[in-house]
Amino acid sequence: MRKHIFNAGPCVLADVVRENTAKAVLELGNSGQSIMEVSHRSKDFEAIMKETVDLFKEIMNIPEGYSVLFLGGGASLQFAMVPFNFLTTKAAYLNTGTWASGAIKEAKLFGQVDVVASSEDKNFNYIPKNYTVPADADYFHITTNNTIFGTEILHDMDCKVPLIADMSSDILSRPVDVSKYALIYGGAQKNMGPAGVTVVILRNEMLERVTRTNIPTMLKYRVHVENDSMKNTPPCTAIFTVREVLKWVKEMGGLKEMDRRAQVKADLLYNAIDNSKMFVGTAAKEDRSRMNICFVMKDEYKDKEADFLELAKTKGIVGIKGHRSVGGFRASCYNALEIESVQLLVDTMKEFEK
Repeated sequence: MRKHIFNAGPCVLADVVRENTAKAVLELGNSGQSIMEVSHRSKDFEAIMKETVDLFKEIMNIPEGYSVLFLGGGASLQFAMVPFNFLTTKAAYLNTGTWASGAIKEAKLFGQVDVVASSEDKNFNYIPKNYTVPADADYFHITTNNTIFGTEILHDMDCKVPLIADMSSDILSRPVDVSKYALIYGGAQKNMGPAGVTVVILRNEMLERVTRTNIPTMLKYRVHVENDSMKNTPPCTAIFTVREVLKWVKEMGGLKEMDRRAQVKADLLYNAIDNSKMFVGTAAKEDRSRMNICFVMKDEYKDKEADFLELAKTKGIVGIKGHRSVGGFRASCYNALEIESVQLLVDTMKEFEK
């Protein structure tokens, strides 16, 4: 039986995406080879790579002068790759959670880091506001969605220095003004495919800002731009699945439709939480994530959390246990999660409360 998948990552995938990937694993078209076997230098895979890049540029309305890269190492490698390439004197960071903290830790290996604001004082349950980004910063780094604590930046901010964003868990969930960003990156497994590939959207003029001469070959953005993400063998199967996700997003109506779906699902679940006598949300209402909805049981019901998880399990609901660092519950409502799954979770919450 197909489960109702609320995993924070790997993400739920649309049926057609899984089916097409499964077919390609057995045989890619009529090539007589699996997508796992086909040469990345073959015309078959070069066509897949080109279509995936073209779809990304179309769906995200990426302007001229940007490159779309498919790299390994996950978003966590980008924590180091960004400052290795672009931190010359000082970089500014916004600390909104575990992954932002990880990016800050890595950046400090390469130069001065100015943490312009942090929400750590309240266990990262809000997005800091009214901070100032130093005008002399080489770049300003933000994490747009915080999977563990359930907060999200839902607007494209104006910034006087190059803006760099980790969009791992909310990319493709809403229209984005890419022109406001110097670099966007994200691990695919949160909202756009399986683990194994990381997408980087890079404004090409940023390459002129690289001054270090000791960057290892595979950590140079320029190398990947000049080699169309194929300096070494790319994660072909994961890229194929990302292409299938992009085709599904386009067929469904693009990012405007993903935005609408995200809001409907979030409204349904947050309304249930806010009207519950047993459950309570953990993130500040004005900063709530639509991708990762975090909630706990009120203090007087804390001893019943395990019982609720057991009931949810009997309904085919999986992936709602909160991150080990915060506990409680987390329902990740990524693009391919259907409203019916959210409704079932809400019904289960009401049943348990009764």
